[in-house]
Amino acid sequence: MPTVLRFGPYRFYWFSHEPNEPHHVHIDRGDFSAKYWIKPVQLARNLGFPAHELKQIRSIIETNQADLLEAWHGYFGN
Repeated sequence: MPTVLRFGPYRFYWFSHEPNEPHHVHIDRGDFSAKYWIKPVQLARNLGFPAHELKQIRSIIETNQADLLEAWHGYFGN
């Protein structure tokens, strides 16, 4: 599970066996987990994060969208 970004308490990563899904990133903090599509930025799944944190995570992804996409293409090659 390569970590592609750490921001505050959040770890942004992907699973190496998910290359056939659209660009996305998993986010963990403690026991909470979420999955966001990267382009367009959209929540795919939430396991425990309150709404205010989901908004903050979305903002982090939007700010780092180009870097996340570049890292995705560098890792998965597509």
